[in-house]
Amino acid sequence: MQDLFNKSDINILLVDDNKDILYTLQLALEQEGVHVFTTTVTSEVMDLCISKDISIILLDVNMPEISGIELLSQLKNNPLTEQVMVILITGQSMSSEDTVNGLRLGAVDFLFKPLDLYITQAKINSLTTLLNYQREIQRKNIQLENSQQELFLAVEHAKQSKALKENFLANMSHEIRTPLTAILGLSHLLKTDPEQDKHHLLSLLEHTTQSLLALVNDILDSEKIDAGKIAINRIDVNIHNLIHNICDLMRPLALQKGLQLNCTIDPDVPGSIVADALRINQILTNLINNAIKFTEKGHIAVDLKVVGFFSSHVKLEIKVTDTGMGIAQESINKIFDRFEQADDKTWQNFGGTGLGLSIVKKLIELKGGTLDVQSEVGTGTTFTFTNLYKLSAVETDSENSTSLNLAAYADSDDVTILLAEDDIMNQMITTRILKAWNIKVDVAADGAQACEKLSAKDYDLILMDTHMPVMNGYEATRKIRDEMTGNKKTVPIISFSASIMESDRAAAREAGVDAIISKPFKPADLYKKIRHFLTNRNLHKA
Repeated sequence: MQDLFNKSDINILLVDDNKDILYTLQLALEQEGVHVFTTTVTSEVMDLCISKDISIILLDVNMPEISGIELLSQLKNNPLTEQVMVILITGQSMSSEDTVNGLRLGAVDFLFKPLDLYITQAKINSLTTLLNYQREIQRKNIQLENSQQELFLAVEHAKQSKALKENFLANMSHEIRTPLTAILGLSHLLKTDPEQDKHHLLSLLEHTTQSLLALVNDILDSEKIDAGKIAINRIDVNIHNLIHNICDLMRPLALQKGLQLNCTIDPDVPGSIVADALRINQILTNLINNAIKFTEKGHIAVDLKVVGFFSSHVKLEIKVTDTGMGIAQESINKIFDRFEQADDKTWQNFGGTGLGLSIVKKLIELKGGTLDVQSEVGTGTTFTFTNLYKLSAVETDSENSTSLNLAAYADSDDVTILLAEDDIMNQMITTRILKAWNIKVDVAADGAQACEKLSAKDYDLILMDTHMPVMNGYEATRKIRDEMTGNKKTVPIISFSASIMESDRAAAREAGVDAIISKPFKPADLYKKIRHFLTNRNLHKA
């Protein structure tokens, strides 16, 4: 029975002035999981009970110093020993009054001398079983209390999560619908009003779509960071040019609100460092954008300075300071939580998803840097981003290395590309971009058509969408690599994919694509991919 319980050992104390009785009882009662202690001195009983964690006492009534009845009373009146089970041992018959008195004081049973060891063992076994039941119940009660507490915390967390998600969905609905409304309105004006300044409308349309894309990227980046899918790609970077370019891009947004955006770089800052330019751009753009959003008058200052040089490394500090509304001290930590803003009125007045600063903080920590914020309500806020960078061994070009000269494709009249894309709008846009580079384009609406067209004609390159009806891009690529011969089998294939899942990208590479470009794509990125494969083609021809 006792094996059913996850129990600790039980300690028993024998109290009698006869050492022979103590020795006999100790031999009879000791067993696995039961430890027996003995004493002939009543003054030791209380200390032994506490120090040895005694659960059961066999107490002789007739002790020389103090009677067992009086000692029983003392035990039951002490909060440290009141739970100990006491069996009284007596060598004489007891009156009903004495028996009732012993039970009233807290004794659980009586044993009479001469002791019957079988009866004594049976009573002790009964009590140890009872103790184990009590301990098991106590353990279950503790587990139940812990479970109830965990359940309570889980319910509270679920309520908070539900509120956060509802707030996020409300904010997100507004943030997405706003640029979509603008896109629909601008598209209508372009179609219906020939008197409108189309260049201006197209500029507005491009700005709106970029805002919508930035919002989607924020959501995806937040999830990718949580999943540990964000990689830091460090290259040689001209940090002076990078900071100035970011400020130049953000300055028109500040000027629209009548704000000055100033950029200052300490002369000690080295020209080139090894860093992830994309992430620095993402961090600084978010911080400047926030500063502009929450500043109604005054200025925004971006300052870059050296904290210290360390052998082959330099520690840089970037500060973004505004003269905006400021943040209450109790809200500073809250602003870095996802979907959170300083307070509900912040979104009502300024909008936003509450993702930007969460992404900034996580990216900075991922880069090994620190982010500090100092703010005073009504005065402004300063975000300070500090990070250690390796000094570059080469000087980077002062010009923007990503600028493209599309005129370089003047000699590409003989280039023909097969575009496999099922979406009519994407067919039209991609075809026009390619034709602007003097590239001939054939279009297939699915993977099966792409294979048929390739069987009938040679192409210099295939742009293959991944998700198409009839036959998807993976299947078509695999068919080309497995079943076709010669140049058709080895034709370069660039996969178009709107998916952010690494599993989808892995599936495309496994099928045999040569490169992947994400939708929505920038023409400059597509240009670079095409130029890479066509350059290799020309080298092979030569």
